[in-house]
Amino acid sequence: MSEANVEIAKRALDAFNRRDVDAFMELTTSDFELFPAMAGSVDGSSVKGRDGLETLFGEIRDIWEEQHVIADEFRDLGDRVLALGRIVGRGRSSGIPVATPAAIISDFRDGKMWRGRTFLDHGEALRAVGLGE
Repeated sequence: MSEANVEIAKRALDAFNRRDVDAFMELTTSDFELFPAMAGSVDGSSVKGRDGLETLFGEIRDIWEEQHVIADEFRDLGDRVLALGRIVGRGRSSGIPVATPAAIISDFRDGKMWRGRTFLDHGEALRAVGLGE
């Protein structure tokens, strides 16, 4: 099952980068919760379900001219998948390019993602899954 989870995490990241709510929600449970790491994303709190994801995508479109998450590595952790990479983008009003480390922990239940946690520090994400640095 965990190899399938890696594939789902990859598909979810692709849907996230396309801001495709329908494709993303097909991969998640109805009680899905996302904890975005970027400051200003839904007041720094979590987003829940379809409505929360639509709000987050709207905020991303308002703030960023372009923004996506690039995962360089996926680690199969059984009922979790850890993706390590970076967020790249360009601010809408400033035009300033941004590139920062990023990590995503995707938790799975019954073949679907039920929670996503994002981090701007690989070490913090590694510690969160018990791997240290």
